[in-house]
Amino acid sequence: MGARILGIESSCDETAAAVVADGREILSSVVASQIDIHRKYGGVVPELASREHLRQIVPVVREAMTRANLQFADLDAIAVTQGPGLVGALLVGITYGKTLAAALGKPLVPVNHLAGHVHAVFLEAAKTGRVAKLPAVCLIVSGGHTVLYEVKQQSAVPYEEGGELTYRKISQTRDDAAGEAYDKVAKLLGLGYPGGPILDRLAAAAGDVPAPVKFGPTKTRGNALDFSFSGLKTAVLYHVRETPEYATEIAAREAALARGERNFEQLLPLCSTKTLALIREFQNAVVRDLVERTLVAASQLHAESILVSGGVAANSQLRTSFEERARAAGLEVLFPSRALSTDNAAMIAAAAYPRFCVCAFADTSLNADAGLALS
Repeated sequence: MGARILGIESSCDETAAAVVADGREILSSVVASQIDIHRKYGGVVPELASREHLRQIVPVVREAMTRANLQFADLDAIAVTQGPGLVGALLVGITYGKTLAAALGKPLVPVNHLAGHVHAVFLEAAKTGRVAKLPAVCLIVSGGHTVLYEVKQQSAVPYEEGGELTYRKISQTRDDAAGEAYDKVAKLLGLGYPGGPILDRLAAAAGDVPAPVKFGPTKTRGNALDFSFSGLKTAVLYHVRETPEYATEIAAREAALARGERNFEQLLPLCSTKTLALIREFQNAVVRDLVERTLVAASQLHAESILVSGGVAANSQLRTSFEERARAAGLEVLFPSRALSTDNAAMIAAAAYPRFCVCAFADTSLNADAGLALS
């Protein structure tokens, strides 16, 4: 077995640890979610996230090592997420990683969280023997990020053999990330947190019910490939405010959430056909903008493939739309598994491997960088 790297991820509200061999083979992956803690606030509370990381980091790492059937001495390196993310949350993982690396005498590899999402796609491809063709356009879409990158091979060494990659930002969201818009619309409609999974399922249940409102493509000044979801969210808000009949069912759903009834089967009967159609139209607008701008970027840059990663990459309609549109354009589109789409440490360990190969190590002065750029 080649280089075995322990990855540690604590950039937001998931405490995660994983062991990956040679950047390709997942030996273990453990994620402790904080959804139940932040749910009542409708979003992540940074101070609570940091406290929960402190509580979870040691048992999560131990469990990852146990599942990998390894001792700490068997590791070749420790990888930690340096940024971007919440400073307090990042510091928990970095401090633990620095301490562990120093105690074991192992190299410490700092990793950009966004590079991790790119490598999540490569991890999934490796499972099936596929190789993503480069250059590629990568859409990273989640609750905190909506950004397009051009991904290229940096050297003659293929990425699947540890070759480094280069990243160039093409566009980004001007305001809300797509996942953030999902969460805000779900909260507005009394559907709880996180909003993405429940809105995705309810949109599929709408069928061909006539739309109560239509949302056109978002427009941005300057870079035509930039995204913007704040206006779409506000359009949903105004429509709901101007339509009094929504109020009764929103109150009923909020009461159900207060009783702990928050799964799809419990909330679906509390949604009118009009609400379902509204959710469908909201999702149609989000997916349309994500897919169309990504395809335009791929065409302009003569990309060989499209990579889609991040928590919103688990959305069923987004996957279907990308697969259909990319196929029609003669492009291959690759996703991570749904487990690897959301924040995890396997992607951090995988992204660390090329850096490990060129000895891009950090010392004890390593610090969190909440706004760390990917380049």
